[in-house]
Amino acid sequence: MGVELLIGDESGTKAHIPAVEEGIAWTTERKGTPGKLTFNVLADDVLDFSEGSAVRMKENGENIFFGFVFKQQRSKEQIITVTAYDQLRYLKNKDTIVYEGKTADQLLKMIAADYKLNVGLLENTRYVIGSRVEENTSLLEMVQNALDLTLMNTGEMFVLYDDFGKLALKSLASMVVGNRGACLMVDEETCETFDYTSSIEDNTFNKIKLAYDNEETGHREVYIAQDSGNINKWGILQYFDTLKKGENGQAKVDALLKLYNKKARTLKLANVLGDNRVRAGSMIVVNLNLGDMKLRNFMLVESCRHTYRESEHWMDLTLRGGEFVG
Repeated sequence: MGVELLIGDESGTKAHIPAVEEGIAWTTERKGTPGKLTFNVLADDVLDFSEGSAVRMKENGENIFFGFVFKQQRSKEQIITVTAYDQLRYLKNKDTIVYEGKTADQLLKMIAADYKLNVGLLENTRYVIGSRVEENTSLLEMVQNALDLTLMNTGEMFVLYDDFGKLALKSLASMVVGNRGACLMVDEETCETFDYTSSIEDNTFNKIKLAYDNEETGHREVYIAQDSGNINKWGILQYFDTLKKGENGQAKVDALLKLYNKKARTLKLANVLGDNRVRAGSMIVVNLNLGDMKLRNFMLVESCRHTYRESEHWMDLTLRGGEFVG
């Protein structure tokens, strides 16, 4: 399998190659959660690490995970269960921040500098947030709020993740696994089982209504976008919110209708052949017959769990995309 796992010692000057039991698990979520690596090692007289020690994992030379030990649990049999998180874990710190005239990537860069976090490629998210107060909020939630505002106002989604020790921020177009004409595809041959659900119960809206109280004119401005066809099929499913000064009301209702005016479909795949390029936020092609529809489309990986065993590598995936909405 060629998995190489190193753990730094307490001083940070040496690295150990521990005796690792098979069953290493690497888990990522698209938003709100740092990447996690869990594994079991055999305690011996040489192994010397503690909470905060660096952990690095590669497979066949590929960079997989870089993070830090946050928890260890020891058993009578001298087995240590280790939980390590990547750099996003430090974005769970809470703070109060007031900012104005910043894009989400500029906010992330500012936070990273304040908290001495390593930064890699941050794509320009373009949408400028006029002003915002984030009070007693985790840094990760602050950045995600900025990304959500970008999505709601432009329809463009960006993914924040840790790229082997550096914060990365990329658009979905940059998260496609593979190259044009040679993208990674999952089908019946590479997936053991799937669990598929379609619903209009949550996150489905066919009428968007936004209001802005204009203090200068003394009037309430109302913006509406709706799909009469889907209203006839499902009844009125309305999303309502208020606008802040400077927001483009018509552009926002149009973007929200495009985003939410569809069935919410979720697809979970189990025991997919492993590919280290796949992580939460990746875009892959899925070719499956789901019963009520034949799917052959790009899908967004909402969550991903890789499991590495001797000569085996499998993935469990939760997907959204096309008509699948987050």
